[in-house]
Amino acid sequence: MSLNPADDHFVASLNGSISTDVFRPVEPRYLEEPRGRLNGQGGLLACPRNAHEVSTLIKAANAARVGVVPYGGGTGLVGAQVKPDGPAPLILSLERMSAIRAVYPEENVIVAEAGAVLADVQAAARASGRLFPLSLASEGSARIGGNLATNAGGVNVLRYGNTRDLCLGLEAVLPDGQIWNGLTRLRKDNTGYDLRNLLIGSEGTLGVITAAALKLAPIPASTGTAILVVPSPRAAIELLSLARERLGEGVSAFELLHRQGFEFLTETLPDIRQPFREPPEWCVLIELGLVAAVDPQEQLASLFEEALETGLVQDGLIAQSETQHEDFWTVREQLPEANRLIGSVSSHDVSIPLGALPDFIEKGRELVSGFGDLRINCFGHVGDGNLHYNVFPPKGTNREAYKHQSGAIKRALHDLVAACDGSISAEHGIGRMKVDDLERYGDPVKLAAMRVIKKALDPLGIMNPGAVLGP
Repeated sequence: MSLNPADDHFVASLNGSISTDVFRPVEPRYLEEPRGRLNGQGGLLACPRNAHEVSTLIKAANAARVGVVPYGGGTGLVGAQVKPDGPAPLILSLERMSAIRAVYPEENVIVAEAGAVLADVQAAARASGRLFPLSLASEGSARIGGNLATNAGGVNVLRYGNTRDLCLGLEAVLPDGQIWNGLTRLRKDNTGYDLRNLLIGSEGTLGVITAAALKLAPIPASTGTAILVVPSPRAAIELLSLARERLGEGVSAFELLHRQGFEFLTETLPDIRQPFREPPEWCVLIELGLVAAVDPQEQLASLFEEALETGLVQDGLIAQSETQHEDFWTVREQLPEANRLIGSVSSHDVSIPLGALPDFIEKGRELVSGFGDLRINCFGHVGDGNLHYNVFPPKGTNREAYKHQSGAIKRALHDLVAACDGSISAEHGIGRMKVDDLERYGDPVKLAAMRVIKKALDPLGIMNPGAVLGP
């Protein structure tokens, strides 16, 4: 990385092959990540309008050995979108590449450019009578290229899968500037190595995704939502099993919530309507999406009655209106914001085999108690084993007083995750914040293969240097 791209020589090296209005001043938002734990460097900001301009920029960066940091919506939580040290990079924002290129309702496919905001992709699908099921709290600002680069999860993974499972084909620019035209709409294409799945989840370290062909689904004819109080996480897992036995793929989402999350909302966002006057210790938020002939409220009532008889639930509320449905989901979707306002000592996005999940929660609490009177907000997509297990300071204090313990807390909990055959990154990725964790907990054979792939595709190491595999 011998050249600072802020230097006029970088722009001059393009020899007029790209319009100068592609370059813009670097605003502070491009140098920040949501939790404020990393600050990026200025460098030079480029906002290309098409894949050919991306290609021109990547070729120039490769020739000058300038690092390139792809930037989507800036919502990533592991710092892949900012480069805090080393030579200043070229920040490559795809925000101007936001077109919905085509919708094929009869094929259940939508083709979108990487800069399209997730909510806009959802709206375009719905306007064509279809559903794009990826759903995140940040969907109003997250962009589809970033969702693909991180293999984002969200609340509907239980039924529809991660972003990887929703992608048929990609258009992408590789580190040498070549454009890969892999924007297929085919569901069967057995022609060699799958570059699509190699690029998805690579966090901008193997190339830049510029467009994608994405899977759509029918809009469920009827939906139902309920919050059911459960006596324990183990009961929640058994309730999930019962729900899937009775309703199969009709279970769209199954979220575990803890009392601490409700208390954080009361403390930081008191205007949010909560479903319980006294929050329960544990509850689940369940959503059904069913065919027209089946009444979701009747199905939820039947599930509640059966679970009540067997002791799997103790109480519950079934949404009786769209407003109530929205209120239930607002509680869940605002938990990350409440966490941010409180300020965590240590945050963990982990996945655990469902059978081991209740023991992990209990053992994790015992581990954290050894560090003092800390608070734990444990919640997440329990339907697919993904927990957000976050540790906070006692009420009336702030995280700075406990900052010196954050590394030890993370190490203890990640050791427990490894002992449970889980993953230290369920849906947020590795970015820059978890590089050391990947080195510690990753399979050495897999890591060696990843390095070989990185070296083969990006021999000069220009693509998002320092992310995923480190320098």
